Amino acid sequence: MNLNTRIDYRKAAPDAFKAMLDLEAGVRRSGLEQGLLELVKMRASQINGCAYCLDMHSKDARATGETEQRLYLLPAWRETDFYSPRERAALAWTEAVTQVAVNALSDTLYAELQVHFNEKEIVELTLAIIAINGWNRLAIAFRPAVGGHAAKSNG
Repeated sequence: MNLNTRIDYRKAAPDAFKAMLDLEAGVRRSGLEQGLLELVKMRASQINGCAYCLDMHSKDARATGETEQRLYLLPAWRETDFYSPRERAALAWTEAVTQVAVNALSDTLYAELQVHFNEKEIVELTLAIIAINGWNRLAIAFRPAVGGHAAKSNG
């Protein structure tokens, strides 16, 4: 099924789009590892069902050196030992923040996050999750064409 783009949100609201780009630029400037950020973006996009973002971030993750196996198993990350404790804490936080309406952000979950991230990193990680959820909602709502993203160079 070929879904038609509804609105080019970049052109329709350039100031709002720039604000989203500025948030994304802040996420990229954070001290968080690029590979970790791509896993977070992939997991949130899987939960939200965003084909555009899944296409983009699977390509970008592979460009950072991510393996196909880890990308394929990401929805079942709890059932494998392929993810580091830091990645596991980030993925659990990603799922909880992405589904905040149905998931409690428990003290136990937060305490596990604190084992692997300092305060600055927790804020940066949370902002990365907020950003990808915003991008997911824009892409799902306005249906940009899927498949044309070229991975960022890893150099």
